Amino acid sequence: MGDFGWGAGATDAGPRARDRDAPGRLRIDLLGPVTARRAGAPLDLGPVRRQAVLAALVLRTGTLVTHPQLLDGIWGSEPPGTGRRVLPSYVYPLRKALDEPGTAPAGSLIRGERGGYRFVPGEARTDLGELAELTAGAQRSKAAGDLAGALDHAGRALLLFRGEPLPGLPGPFADAERQRLAEQRRTLHHQRAECLVLLGRYADALDGLMAAPLAPQAYDEPRTALRMRALYGSDRQAEALTAYQETRDLLIGELGVEPGDELRRVHRAVLRRDDLVLLGRARTTASVSPSVAVAERPGPRLPRNELPGDIACLVGREAELALLTAPVPTGAVSVAAVSGTAGVGKTALVVRAAWTLRGRYPDGCLYVDLHAHGAAHESLDPRRALHRLLRAIGCANGDLPDDLDELVTAWRAATSALSLLLVVDDARSVEQVRPLLPAGPGSRVLVAGRQRLSGLDADLRLTVAPLGAGEAVTLLTHLLGEARAGREPGAAQELALRCGGLPLALRITGARLQNRPAWSLAHLAARMADDERGLGELKAEDRSVEAAFRLSYDQLAPELRRTFRALGQAPTPAFDALTPAVMLGRSHHDAEDLLESLVDASLLEQPQPGRYRLHDLVRVHAGRLAAEVPQQAASDRGSALHLYTAAGRIASDWGPEGFPTGPDVTGSPFSGWLDAATWLDAAGGELVDVVACAVAAGESDHACWIAESLVDHLVRQGRYHESRAALELALSLAETAADRRMPSSLRNCMGIVDLYQGRPRQAHTWFTDALRIARHDLREQARARAGLGGAERALGRTDEAVVHLREVRELAGRLDDDWLAGMSTCNLGAILHHEGRHEEALEHYDTALALAEKIGRPRMISKTLCFIAEAHLALGHYATAASRSRRAADLAHEVGDLPLRAASLSMLGAAEHGRGDPDLAVALHLEALATLTEHTSTPLEMEIRSRLGTTYATTGRRAEARRQFLAALRLTGAEDHPRERGTALAGLRDC
Repeated sequence: MGDFGWGAGATDAGPRARDRDAPGRLRIDLLGPVTARRAGAPLDLGPVRRQAVLAALVLRTGTLVTHPQLLDGIWGSEPPGTGRRVLPSYVYPLRKALDEPGTAPAGSLIRGERGGYRFVPGEARTDLGELAELTAGAQRSKAAGDLAGALDHAGRALLLFRGEPLPGLPGPFADAERQRLAEQRRTLHHQRAECLVLLGRYADALDGLMAAPLAPQAYDEPRTALRMRALYGSDRQAEALTAYQETRDLLIGELGVEPGDELRRVHRAVLRRDDLVLLGRARTTASVSPSVAVAERPGPRLPRNELPGDIACLVGREAELALLTAPVPTGAVSVAAVSGTAGVGKTALVVRAAWTLRGRYPDGCLYVDLHAHGAAHESLDPRRALHRLLRAIGCANGDLPDDLDELVTAWRAATSALSLLLVVDDARSVEQVRPLLPAGPGSRVLVAGRQRLSGLDADLRLTVAPLGAGEAVTLLTHLLGEARAGREPGAAQELALRCGGLPLALRITGARLQNRPAWSLAHLAARMADDERGLGELKAEDRSVEAAFRLSYDQLAPELRRTFRALGQAPTPAFDALTPAVMLGRSHHDAEDLLESLVDASLLEQPQPGRYRLHDLVRVHAGRLAAEVPQQAASDRGSALHLYTAAGRIASDWGPEGFPTGPDVTGSPFSGWLDAATWLDAAGGELVDVVACAVAAGESDHACWIAESLVDHLVRQGRYHESRAALELALSLAETAADRRMPSSLRNCMGIVDLYQGRPRQAHTWFTDALRIARHDLREQARARAGLGGAERALGRTDEAVVHLREVRELAGRLDDDWLAGMSTCNLGAILHHEGRHEEALEHYDTALALAEKIGRPRMISKTLCFIAEAHLALGHYATAASRSRRAADLAHEVGDLPLRAASLSMLGAAEHGRGDPDLAVALHLEALATLTEHTSTPLEMEIRSRLGTTYATTGRRAEARRQFLAALRLTGAEDHPRERGTALAGLRDC
């Protein structure tokens, strides 16, 4: 065994409605950012390359996707150095996220088969499946002459798109699928618009064509033909002919060809006024769209358009725009509330939506800016706003009362017979908005503001998120021009990243570069590289990102300002309520209420229930505000860093008592090791950021304590590179730490990580250095010697290993350290085992198991059980070996230790082979291999492959056996592990 002393046909409700009603059902969406939800709760799908693996399988549902297809489709011309060995490290966490707990590999949604993987959805639903159903339904309805049905199916299909499909996913396969799905989306827009034309709803058809994404080429002939038909139906024959001429000029100028047959046919029909060809029927009355037809009303009708000018480029808001402009019931006033952080583009979105909708509201399009986040004298209270609105619809100014209730009554009476579109911008409270709602059935109100107006009766609520990386680059490219941005694509991406996807920041960046033609994009990116300075760079004349944030902050209640400043000292961008609760000295419940209020104020994001996140630029601003109160900021930061130290120490197998110096963690909010480990797991890949935060703040001791405490938690999950990164950061400050144990302890920790990764020579160097430094620290000396014993054993130097391990056992007794005693005893037993002295080894293992059960940590018990199982295997006690291995595997699964689970599963496979069930043995070895990650130690993988090869060979499957032995020998660093290499070579010779 590896060195485990230190680790070795839709209904009316539609498919989507059915999916919502199915409790516990899994849903996977790819028509936008890749997401998965179970019973409405979001699932963590990990980084983009893991999402790309999932997308590649879901897009080929039911089909075996081979390893080469996955590698070529996702990595393209730059495959990983480990080849297909890397794939299980992507598939395993996907299974863990998507499958129900306890699902066996054979029942997983992602089935591993010879040569590849297959996605078998079972009860899971995908938006791709719904898209196929609705598209087919639209085609059937249209073929049957049911235009209303076809329109409904196409409209619901388009609502499935939440922006660009598969955004940010790498590889040629995702690129090709993005293009295919974009084309399918354009086709649906075309089909929907054609149905609207045939139904006589020409204005709606034109609106739909405007909202539809453009084809890659500038000359989309089918779109032009359909636009000409809608313009003709709206009695705009001249505009239809102009549209034809513009497209013809493009085709001749760029391709040197005339328009195609269909476009020329539509052109001739417009010239002849051929209603049958263009509209699908002879026109008997003037064309008036049923959706905008309005009964004659008494009094003056003064159509008025007060909308601000639309911006030239609105990027990445297709899904939101589709929702805001979708048809609404005509018998009531429809209200849509749009919220989002400062600078995210709320106003631009609602103004674009209003311009798209304007043709449906013949009585006027009104706009009122409440200036809730402007200067005090600019703020518009409801009375002033109602005066302005009543004048806009023609009511005499002199007749208007001053009392708010009377004004509301007058406004409702004046609008009761009107169909109005009203945009209310920069609203802060429900009390500002509610008096402004018109009374006319069929009117629509679009409200934009930073606050989520939860008290407002809205039919639709949208929170506008920052743009994705690709969309941000697109907007910046539009502002600067293709030529300038194209010369520095890397710098353009860096600037987009620095702007955090905020359109305001991107537009200010574009303006600065437009006004400074001598500046390169890289020059500005360098000026923005420092977070503190970078926020100051986002300023152009009267526009400033920081000023926008400051206005939001200034309007908070005092306790929310205090909370916001504290969040500026949080060591990670994302957190749960526990971190601010500890920083503020509040209960978890109180802290959660405060965070929810900041979410409502659009100063905080909530990517998933219970988790919160500060936008990068907002986080910098919060940090700057915190720095204005330095003592408070230092206290907040120290409280947060202490929380991570406590979590790491409590979650570690060493236990809090294994950390003899540093802070006392007995008063922590964690009930036990599992509670602490679960909390750390929720931080995902941000744990290294905590150490980096401490380093950046000059908190030497906290940086060292946290990096030390996280080692056990990270290595048990195979996250060696993260542990190493955290330790390297802390080592840079170890000599300045007040805790003089840290220089030797961190070196011991680096050695532990190397041992886990199967790098005994490097580990030996670290342990030797730690022993030299720990001259006056008996515990660190003992740990260094324990590490040296493990390294010497791995290097085949048994005598030296025994000397070290016996000394450790003696020191552990003096220190009353059961963990050290147990691990050193296990390693001594392993040496006896490899010398063939299995009964003596078991005596050592039984002693170690008693110590492990005394400590009560499942992971230590599991490790020891693995040693015991291996000895019983050697003695031919297969039933005992199987029971010990099975319990070890269950405990490893409980604590999430992937390498340990892989080792115990493989040991169980060997035991089942010995009991006469080679098929079960093969399945267990394969499951063990699938559990491995790209960071798994080489000797452990060699061991598992050799066992699998042996099982194949004894069942006559010699070709497969040879492949496993060869794969073991070809692993990187295999030559450094003579024992495992000898086993593989012997197996290869016997095949």
